[in-house]
Amino acid sequence: MRRPRIAFVDASHGDPGTRRNFRRELDADLVEFDATECELPCDFEYDAVVVTGSRSSVYEDEAWIAQTREWVRAAIEDEGLPALGVCWGHQLLADALGGTVADMGEYEIGYREVERAFDDGDDDADPLLSGLPSSFTAFTTHSDSVVELPPGATEIATNDYGNHGFRVGDAFGVQFHPEYDREMARSVTEGKDELSDDRKQAVYDGITAENYAAACETKALFENFTAYVRAHAADGVAAD
Repeated sequence: MRRPRIAFVDASHGDPGTRRNFRRELDADLVEFDATECELPCDFEYDAVVVTGSRSSVYEDEAWIAQTREWVRAAIEDEGLPALGVCWGHQLLADALGGTVADMGEYEIGYREVERAFDDGDDDADPLLSGLPSSFTAFTTHSDSVVELPPGATEIATNDYGNHGFRVGDAFGVQFHPEYDREMARSVTEGKDELSDDRKQAVYDGITAENYAAACETKALFENFTAYVRAHAADGVAAD
């Protein structure tokens, strides 16, 4: 079966590590768009959509955010494309589909434990996190969160900071960063000027080979997503 053709909506403000990481993890042909430069697909001739993280907030009054929100909403609701949002992308999907994103008033950053909402055997409810344990390690970095899920959405992951994953139809979002390697985790932490030196050092101390190896379990969701996309495309061909 051919590799999925995915519209890759990059909201990272040109960070080269973002594209590097997703190219490594996604077994798909990525057609890349710099959303922060108002680059978006001119049509919906794709098998799926992936939206990345960003240093911005989805509720900021920026033209590129409004344009990205509308294109993603149309791709999901009007065109029926499967979608995956990561961190800011997770929040953008929630916002575009009728949920609410808000400032947490604090920062979650570093390797943290996340809980699945469904048992591994319930793949129909949670195909994205299939194969992950009920509690898993993931790298997190965010100060906004999804405080109200979109209508019809189901929570698939959470921790004591709030929602870490949801599904609505063929759209999935995760707050954590399954694509990160140790280099990215460290460089992102270094760029958080709003954090104290002590807080940064605590995060650096946690960027260990052991924690990274544990977090690599979350990379399975990329394989799960591309498998879901292939099945979705096959169902579309069969229906035709």
